[in-house]
Amino acid sequence: MPVDLAVSRRTVLRGGLLTLAGAAGVSSLSGCGTPESGLPVQEGRLDTDHWPGQTPRWRLAVPEQATATVIALHGYGGDSDFFFDPPLAAQVAEQHGIAVAAVDGGDTYWHARADGTDTGAMVLEDLLPALEEAGAPVDRVGLTGFSMGGYGALLLATQLPPARVLGVAAVSAAIFFSIGESTGSFDDEADFAEHDLFRRVDALRQVPVWLACGASDSFAETNQALADELPDAVAVLDAGEHDRVYFEGHWPEGMAFLGELAQG
Repeated sequence: MPVDLAVSRRTVLRGGLLTLAGAAGVSSLSGCGTPESGLPVQEGRLDTDHWPGQTPRWRLAVPEQATATVIALHGYGGDSDFFFDPPLAAQVAEQHGIAVAAVDGGDTYWHARADGTDTGAMVLEDLLPALEEAGAPVDRVGLTGFSMGGYGALLLATQLPPARVLGVAAVSAAIFFSIGESTGSFDDEADFAEHDLFRRVDALRQVPVWLACGASDSFAETNQALADELPDAVAVLDAGEHDRVYFEGHWPEGMAFLGELAQG
């Protein structure tokens, strides 16, 4: 069934295809490198109780005089390399004067699961203190992500005080209308209900939101529906699929949105 991409309010339609320490959250800094942008990238690992048996790697690019930090959350099957190899994160960090960080998060959809994993809490309680220790400004936090990470960015934005959230930039966010549409993303109906973005629209309306999703993406309809619930959101709904081509063609625009907010 064709998806109607005509979004009211502040939607941008484009025709072309150009296609983010708690008590146990001690971080170890393992080194840094210099990507093509010339901006050094720090790397470390988290000792976290929120992902039993794992010491997830994080990466961080901090330009001089950065005023905020954006956490980039990868999609299902990905890791922190998604944003740093190729060095897109370091490039947008340098361009917009914002720190950009990413962390390995597994495939548990960035929220508390029945097996004791909670990579969302890991980000908020373990990663943010580690980034602050590494020199990133975390008083204002932006959230971004692709697919599962786009969902996670929107979800975590509702778990912080609105005044602390710089904004959200989600590309091809994996949003579901019901648990029946997902496979392994939620433990049961109660888990889905607790973390359903459509039940959190009041919180999302309190923070700046930028969304992008391709018309041929299986999540186009749910992204459209969420945009309809957020009167002040910027929604880019145009030609494209659920792939890296679409991500690379749109993520810089979302990061520019957050960069402008950071300078405001």
